[in-house]
Amino acid sequence: MKKSIEEDVFIPLYPKSSVEDKSSLCSKFQERRFWSAVKLLSNVLLWDGIVQEDTVRDLGLTKLLNRYLLLNLLNTPPGPDNIEKCNKVVACFPERWFQDLKSGSTLPELLNFCQHLLQ
Repeated sequence: MKKSIEEDVFIPLYPKSSVEDKSSLCSKFQERRFWSAVKLLSNVLLWDGIVQEDTVRDLGLTKLLNRYLLLNLLNTPPGPDNIEKCNKVVACFPERWFQDLKSGSTLPELLNFCQHLLQ
């Protein structure tokens, strides 16, 4: 999983003018790469309960979400597309990670993602 995240995940960042047109090749390629990374995030987080939780959280949240996916989310204009992307990312998280958290708190690895959601 680690090798796949480090060597196979690539989400290019193009200038805003290149991706505003959803039919442009840049936009389509960036979207495909984003959704491929979300699928990998989902698969990595499915290992929760089988592989040590710290390892799963490091690979899925620290390395994949914070290093690749969040950058794309921050560069996606506010609106339905960004909301859909965030919903799909949140759907990947194992519910049990949040059962013992106090109200208004989150996992340390999700602080930046939560800030994005609040904005």
